[in-house]
Amino acid sequence: MTHNNFIYIAVMALVSYAIRVLPLTLIRQPIKNQFIQSFLYYVPYVTLAVMTFPAIVEATQSPVAGAVALVVGILAAWFGASLFQVSVACCAVVFVIELFL
Repeated sequence: MTHNNFIYIAVMALVSYAIRVLPLTLIRQPIKNQFIQSFLYYVPYVTLAVMTFPAIVEATQSPVAGAVALVVGILAAWFGASLFQVSVACCAVVFVIELFL
């Protein structure tokens, strides 16, 4: 490793640490603004969706199979299927579509 790589790692560590510690030190009282509360409530869900969606489409041999499985999974979850049932349905859809493509 060169000297510059250590600087890059140190800066990344500092930034990662700062974005976790600064809110704890700057905000000492409960947040009462309803907009900020709802924004902070949905941040984990949006982050998970942004990280998961590309993987769903790109993990299969055919992006079509991934997209169809995504739609099937959403519909199954919407109609009350358990997590296990949703995952089995999605896997079955991918298997069948990729078998015929």
